[in-house]
Amino acid sequence: MAETSGLILWEELLWTHNDDTDIHLYALDTAAIADYQAFELSGTINTDWEEISQDEDYVYIGDFGNNANGNRTDLHLLRIEKNSLLAHAPIIDTIWFSYALQTDFNPTGGNNTDFDCEAFVVSADSIYLFTKEWVSQRSSLYVLPKSPGVQVAQFRGAQEVQGLITGATYLENKNLAVLCGYTPLLQPFLLLLYDFAGQDFFGGNKRKVSLNLPFHQIEGIATTDGRTYFASNERFAQAFLEVEQKLHRLDLSALLGSYLDSPTGLEANPTSFGLRAYPNPVETELTLEAAEPNARLCFELLNAAGQIVLRDCFAGTAAFQVGGLPPGPYWLRLERGQERIGVGKIIKK
Repeated sequence: MAETSGLILWEELLWTHNDDTDIHLYALDTAAIADYQAFELSGTINTDWEEISQDEDYVYIGDFGNNANGNRTDLHLLRIEKNSLLAHAPIIDTIWFSYALQTDFNPTGGNNTDFDCEAFVVSADSIYLFTKEWVSQRSSLYVLPKSPGVQVAQFRGAQEVQGLITGATYLENKNLAVLCGYTPLLQPFLLLLYDFAGQDFFGGNKRKVSLNLPFHQIEGIATTDGRTYFASNERFAQAFLEVEQKLHRLDLSALLGSYLDSPTGLEANPTSFGLRAYPNPVETELTLEAAEPNARLCFELLNAAGQIVLRDCFAGTAAFQVGGLPPGPYWLRLERGQERIGVGKIIKK
């Protein structure tokens, strides 16, 4: 598996694939990675498999590598029914897609496009793509339905990363996603995204972490608890430099432990003034109270889709009418200049 290009954890095994020609999935025992099973996806073609993800019923593989000329018109994801995969009789269908913002399909030449992709995650109802943008060194977020057929991936925003995003893992119940990638000089990094509402991945807290693995082409990342991660790098050989494919275990408890341990799943407010929100659950009137009586605060209340449903400012203590909002979870964030700080989840009865 010299070109290991994506990772998931499922059935207590680590699943990966190569990114060229090979039409097998490989399931590895993390305690003995030389002990693996191969699962053939017969009838498929591996043009450029770059990522793997999953939901409760399916495994998804992204055949959307597009760095050769930036003009592929056959971008797609394979959707494999899990039970059939375990039985070595995979039932596979296809989600074909294009990017809503791509209108020019003239060849760009190698590594010269912003419509390459090597990372995606799957939520309860959608697929989210994180692009690998060779020109802008950003990553754009696109969303498409996870239903077979022909789809258009809709643009949802972009994030400066000063590098190339190559993999993603997502804990939907924790509002936590971790992306991996590397710089043009092959310095790998992680981009931690957390404390966002719904699937507004770039709308919460963001932290970029450099990994002490120079010249490692990190391509895949997976976790089940948000603390311990597995990451893999492809074999890299150029001139006098050679780095073999490897599996790495990363402990991010020091970076994400306080967030994961917080009762709301949102990072505690790091400022001194603090904030109380009550009652919670709330039915008609939500009271916000600053710890400092004269502190002036601005806030946003976001629904599960990441849309702002209430935004206001107040000094000291104030009550706000929320009776007209539909029942469900909401996220409360403070605004301080350009900084937004997540302070808790509000349940509307």
